[in-house]
Amino acid sequence: MDLTTNYMGLKLKNPILPGAGPMVDDLSMVRRLEDAGAPAIVMHSLFEEQIVGEQLANYTATELPKEYYAEALSYLPEPEGFHLGPDEYLDQIGKIKKAVSVPVIASLNGSTTGGWLDYAKLIAEAGADALELNVYDLSIDPAPGMRDAQVIELRTIDMVRLVSGAVKIPVAVKLSPFYTSMGHFAGQLAKNGAKGLVMFNRLYQPDIDVELLEMKRTNPVGLGDLNLRLRWLGILYGQTGASLAASGGITTANEVVKAIMAGADVTQMVSALLLNGPEYLATVRKKFEQWMEEKEYVSLSDLRGSMSMSKCPDPMAYQRANYMRTLMSWRM
Repeated sequence: MDLTTNYMGLKLKNPILPGAGPMVDDLSMVRRLEDAGAPAIVMHSLFEEQIVGEQLANYTATELPKEYYAEALSYLPEPEGFHLGPDEYLDQIGKIKKAVSVPVIASLNGSTTGGWLDYAKLIAEAGADALELNVYDLSIDPAPGMRDAQVIELRTIDMVRLVSGAVKIPVAVKLSPFYTSMGHFAGQLAKNGAKGLVMFNRLYQPDIDVELLEMKRTNPVGLGDLNLRLRWLGILYGQTGASLAASGGITTANEVVKAIMAGADVTQMVSALLLNGPEYLATVRKKFEQWMEEKEYVSLSDLRGSMSMSKCPDPMAYQRANYMRTLMSWRM
């Protein structure tokens, strides 16, 4: 059975990847992931806030008065909140490349064009085989004209164009599901250099502790909405020329099947591996192969996109009509 897939020009042995998570900080974990069948290693994001924090630290050591440095750092997360600093992150890319024989996909989460561009080049130079741009642009100012939808989209498209033109490795964009016109936006990203689209970024939401009367962070492990991913994978399949990756809500072999049938070239799994260990990757792949055999699929290419909007028996399930039918079919 042929499970190989092409993701952004990278030929992978199977479509079940470990997604961006903390396991990559431990080389023994990375080796276990490869032993369990990981066709590539996806690193967690390097945040521009880490880069700025380190630059401030270096600057204050020689030139900046301590009180100004402390004030500047108050706007940034605490350094210990990050797994790896900028230099350590670049070093880790090289270490992982030496430890495994599969491609290494690095990840960058920036907030300014300069931040994206400078470190994308350094990540490519460090040996990464591909780069995932983790876009998390939260516009919270309601004032007219401050950050409207078009401004946000054009800024992201311009960033992707600049980064893709500056590095020779393929670039993917990890998106949130909340853009006004996802189909058009995805097409513009691909047109401006994105070789892959990862659907979707899991945006960690705040919660409120009603006993302690304070804000708290939710634990993201186990959270996910696969159906949201399936919808846009199915709609975008064959439409942009970019590879598609499903991220969020992939925990079992059946969910891998659904994502591939919708149109994904690869799936990314994080929570299930954190809860069950790296070896769970092999369990999922084995069950996925068993399902393929039972349904008499010879290769992954036969399965991919078979239930996309362009190929499924009921394409209206992806559109507005499905919403109306679902509501009208409800009976008390």
